[in-house]
Amino acid sequence: MEKGPILQIESLYKQFPVTRTLMDRLKRNPKQIVHALDGVSLTVEQGEIMALVGESGSGKTTVGMNVLGLQVPTKGRILFDGYDVADWATGRLSRSGKNGDDLGHLSRRKQILALRRRAQMVFQDPYESLNPRQTIWEIVVEPLEIHDLELSADEKEARVRAALEDCGLAPADHFWNRYPDELSGGQRQRVVVAGALVLEPELLVADEPVSMLDVSIRADILTLLQSLRKARDITILYTTHDLATAGYFTDRMAVMYLGRVVEFGPTLEVLKEPRHPYTQALVSVAPVPNPRKRRKRMILQGEVPNPIDVPSGCRFHPRCPIATDECQLTDPPYVEITPKHKVACLKV
Repeated sequence: MEKGPILQIESLYKQFPVTRTLMDRLKRNPKQIVHALDGVSLTVEQGEIMALVGESGSGKTTVGMNVLGLQVPTKGRILFDGYDVADWATGRLSRSGKNGDDLGHLSRRKQILALRRRAQMVFQDPYESLNPRQTIWEIVVEPLEIHDLELSADEKEARVRAALEDCGLAPADHFWNRYPDELSGGQRQRVVVAGALVLEPELLVADEPVSMLDVSIRADILTLLQSLRKARDITILYTTHDLATAGYFTDRMAVMYLGRVVEFGPTLEVLKEPRHPYTQALVSVAPVPNPRKRRKRMILQGEVPNPIDVPSGCRFHPRCPIATDECQLTDPPYVEITPKHKVACLKV
């Protein structure tokens, strides 16, 4: 029996105005806009691991920031358990989620906190995201203090202990009096994950959580996230530029290019049979353990276009090896390859 979607992203747009110089204002030059997200639509099922894949600047981290309410969408909706995430920062919440927990009677601050503790983030750099002046105990218990949960000292200790030990730092009291500089990079990232888990969230946004770690311990952290999904029934939105790690433990994949999802579907299906030229290029250069199964490399020419001046038609056409004149004029709709695998390309 399917559990249903926990997260629905509908036609999401996010634009950032570029700060104008004094000369621009004197010359009355028009304001410039960075088009970070352009009509992103995704549905994430409860309990699944969804990968957002793409180069730097593709918009994958911006999706995560908007999902958590850390940025307010320019247009579109993000529904988390039936609540519009934009309301977390801009208005009062009055609708009941699927659990029937009507938050309309709470103050605005308590409404925001009530939902934000259900969705947490694991940041990319474990060396920068931990306060070197705090002990591991202080770091992991801090979210409980911020959210002002009515827990006894014993209950807080139990939460911290469970979070640390579930993340592989056992026994917990062997670690919680240490400081971050006494831990390895992998142990620090486990502390970051524990700090997110201590609130017992339902959704975890993992923003390239292994990119700053040694290759030898990346699989350990990904295996940890996978085990937490099973043990705690957590949904994970995983952003990465590395197709190998996405293929290792995610259920579905959305490939992003210049603020738009160009291909999405089951991870193994997308990796085995990529249909969009951009996805094909990414897959062709991904390392494989068996050299006999290596694909012919497809090297893209040129750079990613400036998001201030997005190309007309298909935004990938300036770098696409099979683009035609039609691609410069027509923004491609999604084509269904299989019921769960779709591609935005005119040449499929």
